[in-house]
Amino acid sequence: MTAGGFVSSVPVAPAGLSGRARRFVEVDGIRLPGQDVLGRRDVWIRHGIPAAEVERAAAFQNRWGGLVLPPAPFYEGGPRILDADCPEGSTTEGWWFPAGTGRVSMAYGFMIGPEGAFGIDGYQWTPLHASTDGWVESLALAAHARRWAGTVTRVTGKAVDSLDLAGYEPVPEVQGLTDTWWRGKDSLIALYRGEALGLDAPQCLEAHIYGGLDEWGLNGG
Repeated sequence: MTAGGFVSSVPVAPAGLSGRARRFVEVDGIRLPGQDVLGRRDVWIRHGIPAAEVERAAAFQNRWGGLVLPPAPFYEGGPRILDADCPEGSTTEGWWFPAGTGRVSMAYGFMIGPEGAFGIDGYQWTPLHASTDGWVESLALAAHARRWAGTVTRVTGKAVDSLDLAGYEPVPEVQGLTDTWWRGKDSLIALYRGEALGLDAPQCLEAHIYGGLDEWGLNGG
C-alpha cells in the first residue's frame, strides 16, 4: 500500500514459489482489489459455515486474492481472477470454496478442496494440483516452455495414453495430482487429465509436448 491508500496493481509474488513462478507473477500478473472475505465472516458463520473454513478462505485470499494471470493453455484459460468466495459443503463431506470465476461459461467451476487442492468441480470434484501454488507453477512453466520450445505438439484423446514417458521425471513444483508435468532430456510434457476424469469424457484428454529445449528451457529457474 502506498501513500493515500492506493494499492499498486503490480503484484508481489508470495513466498515459496520457484524463481520462474515469481517472475511470472510479478512480470505477467496484475493485482486487483479482491473480495473482503473477513468482512463477511460473521454472516457466513451465521449461515452455518465453520469459522475454520472462513479462515481457510481468508488465508487463500490473503495469498492470492485479486491476482490476474495470463490464460492457462487448457480449461479455457482457468480463473479470470483468483478470488475466494463463500465456502460450501458439509461437516461429513468436507468444505470447498471458489477459487475464482472462469473466463468463459464452463460445465465446472474452479475450487479449493478440503485438503487445499486446486481443482475443478462440475459433475464431480477433480483435484488438479495439490495447492494453488502448484496451479500457478504450472501456468508459469507453460508460459516459459512456449517461449523457449523449438516445437509444440498437441496430442488429444486416446493417443495421450500412448505417450512414452520412459526417461522423463515428474516436475515436483507443479504438485501434480490429476494434471502433471514431465521433464525429459530436451523436452517438457504437460498432461491435462482433469476434464477427462471430471466430466467422464476421455476425448478431453490432452497433452502438450514442448520440444527442442536447452537447459534453460527445461528449467528456467
